[in-house]
Amino acid sequence: MNKPVFDKSNLPSRHVSVGPARAPHRSFYYAMGMTAEEIAQPFVGVATCWNEAAPCNISLNRQAQAAKIGVKHAAGTPREFTTITVTDGIAMGHEGMRSSLASREAIADTVELTVRGHCYDALVGLAGCDKSLPGMMMAMVRLNVPSVFIYGGSILPGTMNGKDVTVQDVFEAVGQHQAGQLSTCELEKLEAVACPSAGACGGQFTANTMACVSEAIGLALPNSTGAPAPYESRDQYAVASGEAVMNLLDKNIRARDIVTLKSLENAARVVACTGGSTNAGLHLPAIAHEAGLEFYLDDVCDIFRDTPYFVDLKPGGQYVAKDLYEVGGVPVVMKELRKAGLMHEDCMTATGRSMGEELDLIEREADGRVIYPVETPITKTGGVVGLKGNLAPEGAIVKVAGIAAQHQIFTGPARVFDCEEDAFEAVKERAYEEGEVLVIRNEGPSGGPGMREMLSTTAALSGQGMGKKVALITDGRFSGATRGFCVGHVGPEAAAGGPIALIETGDLVTINAMSGELNVDLTDEQLAERKAKWKGSRETIYASGALWKYAQLVGPTYRGAVTHPGGKAERHEYFDL
Repeated sequence: MNKPVFDKSNLPSRHVSVGPARAPHRSFYYAMGMTAEEIAQPFVGVATCWNEAAPCNISLNRQAQAAKIGVKHAAGTPREFTTITVTDGIAMGHEGMRSSLASREAIADTVELTVRGHCYDALVGLAGCDKSLPGMMMAMVRLNVPSVFIYGGSILPGTMNGKDVTVQDVFEAVGQHQAGQLSTCELEKLEAVACPSAGACGGQFTANTMACVSEAIGLALPNSTGAPAPYESRDQYAVASGEAVMNLLDKNIRARDIVTLKSLENAARVVACTGGSTNAGLHLPAIAHEAGLEFYLDDVCDIFRDTPYFVDLKPGGQYVAKDLYEVGGVPVVMKELRKAGLMHEDCMTATGRSMGEELDLIEREADGRVIYPVETPITKTGGVVGLKGNLAPEGAIVKVAGIAAQHQIFTGPARVFDCEEDAFEAVKERAYEEGEVLVIRNEGPSGGPGMREMLSTTAALSGQGMGKKVALITDGRFSGATRGFCVGHVGPEAAAGGPIALIETGDLVTINAMSGELNVDLTDEQLAERKAKWKGSRETIYASGALWKYAQLVGPTYRGAVTHPGGKAERHEYFDL
């Protein structure tokens, strides 16, 4: 390939590498074995969320080396660095889950600080687990440098008794074990085979949902997210991504040229038609916020409402990410959306070409098994639905993929819990009744703090065979692996005095996913009377440290639970300093 020649006089890295005044800085680069030629080239940050916390992240280091090769091929100088990850599968079901959503902000902050501090000209970001994907994309948009995102890839499915199994099956098996329906021996067999390789959880849970978002929004190369983590082809995608970021730098195509309202709408379409994680309703507004765009939970849910659901993925369906990849991946999904007039084709992508130009290159068609033709979808509306009502004035969200229409309306008496632990204990002891609406409050972004996921509780309910016989609502979150009629992101949260703080055990709650409503059978006057008597939310044990800081700064869920003023308040752009 013909390598471009870059003039660094207008690039950020000139501040640390050009001119006599930067001799001390160049001394540091020579100390690391860099040549004069490498110092004279653009500096590209290669950021990974590599760690040994979980299989989601373990292959990122290897893929980063391949990305660096691509940068070098295209006349750039890669500089690798790492940031944190909190992996939800490990953090789930205990106090550690409070760190999860806060880690998204920490990832964005630390990548921003590293790039600013070292004056990198462009960014390749690799992430593997739930919050690390939006955190990395948020950093790209915040910095507004030429950027390419790389997903670490999904885990291979395990096999037990001739069937594919995932970690979702293990969580649900815990509920079966508690109910006496599964022996300890069988549970131990399942846990030993469910996760056979490196990679993120295999269903259309949050990691794979946000991986699909990265392609649909344009920050990742087409089809780059689908290959499972162990596949050597992932290295080829990484090399291509390193080359691609240099092409973007050459053409001065930056992250906000790619991430626009139209591309955010494309991303929401892909979440809807694949039955993706409800967490997309939190992360898409947060990514938009970094660009100074208003794209809130309502906007996401409006798109969910009129997008057909036609990709049959777990947890609502049958297949995993590897299966989607083998039938053509996200590009084929977007090609089907385009047939229905549901894609903005003029959006820029990481290739330097438009989305329409990229889709013109896709020859494969829907296979009819994993990807249904858009004309004959699984259901005519998206797999995720937004709700509003007197119990959620700022909105809430529920995944209905895999739930039959007759089960999408639920009315029952509330059984109120003030934290997830209390709810989990009640479920474990079967201290609830069929037909009830379990309410878990004080789990919002500020009140939790940290907006924990409730997978342990929902999986236990499913394992007990009660997933369709009770409903659950919370101001916290749900895992992308959650099944059943489970409403999350209820806002305002309890800590802000939202109606969820005021309801009592026995109040009649109605969830209607068909009409998009969430109501409690109380009048405005009754709610106002209870609000007048409300003594505030329960105090948390987090009175200092990172989670205290997060609780002080975090905004409302419907705006993405973000912690700073965002792109609208900017007075400068990093790249132009």
